[in-house]
Amino acid sequence: MPISPNQGSTGGGTTVTITGTNLSGTTAVNFGSKSATSVTQVSPTQVTAVSPSGTGTVGVTLTTPGGTSNPVPFFYVGAPFKSSLGATSGPLAGGNTISLNGTGLSTATSVSFGGVTATPTVSSDSSLTVTVPAGAAAGPVGVSVTTAGGTNNGLTYTYVDVPTITTVAPTSGPTSGGTAVTITGTNLDSTDSVTFGGSPAPFSVINATTLSAVTPPGTAGAVDVVVTNPAGSDTEVGAFTYIAGPGI
Repeated sequence: MPISPNQGSTGGGTTVTITGTNLSGTTAVNFGSKSATSVTQVSPTQVTAVSPSGTGTVGVTLTTPGGTSNPVPFFYVGAPFKSSLGATSGPLAGGNTISLNGTGLSTATSVSFGGVTATPTVSSDSSLTVTVPAGAAAGPVGVSVTTAGGTNNGLTYTYVDVPTITTVAPTSGPTSGGTAVTITGTNLDSTDSVTFGGSPAPFSVINATTLSAVTPPGTAGAVDVVVTNPAGSDTEVGAFTYIAGPGI
């Protein structure tokens, strides 16, 4: 007498299909010593029942006017606990793979990002990976994991859109570097790096539309300014010009 699924939440509520023979007239389905909260006769060979709350492993039995069946094991699973995300932000287009750590993840069937679900790859009871689906809009969304034990929320993932550069001011400075530059644009609050001619520059995020950076030393001439965040990069070609100092 197989049952499917053979595991469910400790809180109960799992609909289980029991398949066998001579099941007509089923009067009761028990999970250990507890009665199922609902029993439905589907056919002479199939019955569905909703599990009550419980813990550990219990025997499921079915009773008809002809007697009670042999017990079949059913495993109660606790709700998952999520402790951390391997990455807490990524591109609005999705497609990046991140890890999720916690406990009770071995039976995970889906991970939801703001209501959009993805199917995870389970590595162990404490770890899984999932490819992030595309987001509806830039910004934070709740992350939930569904397992045989239930659904757990509590983590946040932030969708990030590609940055854009509108202005760089001032547009020139000495080759020795050290020029304070203001960069304006969009989606700048998640900036990972700023480069001038390929050289990284120290920077501070002012807000979503403004960055403050200090030019690194460079070679005389115009160089590209590049701003990068988890969603990608934007390049302002020849936006800053290094000027050589006078020589005598």
